[in-house]
Amino acid sequence: MSKLPNCYRCGKQPCECEDGITLYHGDNRDVLPLLPKVDLVLTDPPYGQTSLRWDQWVGGWLAAVAPLILPSGSLWCYGSLRMFMEHAAEFSDWKLAQDIVWEKQNGTNLHADRFRRVHEQLAHFYRGQWAEVYKCVQTTPDAVAKAVRRKTKPIHIGRISEGHYVSRDGGPRIMRSVRQVRNCHGCARHPTEKPSALIGPVIEYSSPPGAVVLVPFAGSGSELAAARALGRKAIGIEIEEQYCKIAAERLRQGVLFSADID
Repeated sequence: MSKLPNCYRCGKQPCECEDGITLYHGDNRDVLPLLPKVDLVLTDPPYGQTSLRWDQWVGGWLAAVAPLILPSGSLWCYGSLRMFMEHAAEFSDWKLAQDIVWEKQNGTNLHADRFRRVHEQLAHFYRGQWAEVYKCVQTTPDAVAKAVRRKTKPIHIGRISEGHYVSRDGGPRIMRSVRQVRNCHGCARHPTEKPSALIGPVIEYSSPPGAVVLVPFAGSGSELAAARALGRKAIGIEIEEQYCKIAAERLRQGVLFSADID
């Protein structure tokens, strides 16, 4: 591909969508080499764990996004432990910062002789220096005041007048790495659609307002809609035109289709 395809939403090149959200219909391995630098890559690739037609690992996309990420940028990738292990060689040039476990209210039971799988992982990678990577710590408003007790020390160590103290802080606390968020069962427009309440904190944590978020596997546009709602620009690429149509329509309507962002 010698030049970018026209934006699927506005039909023009360069894209003239006023909301800063660009959507390309095509194979991301063809489109990615033609894109500008971005602040954040947020992606949900096919895991390659089933026999479904669409669930096939796409080789080469990781190498294609690497040159696009600014020094302050990073990559968040949905997946399973099996997926990350099977493709460890492709992730070997990346540094793992952290991971989030998404616990769903229900899950898939692919194997009757194993624990029921009700979670997915979201791994955070970077390539440069961690000190340069943008991060805005996310919090939840559920910290409570608590009493912290300690043992009374022997008298020969010194006089201890109190055996406990009470924390009066309360208020917000750092968001936990295990997120209990309902999936999109019953309202999903894509077989692997992720809820906005899971997407939102990741975008806010890893990109400043006005930043550009790249979504190489755009699906039905969940990440694009969330990015716009949070004041970011975004570039999405989707190979299936049926999902491009859904993403374009959801952006036109200005709705998220799933749980509101936290």
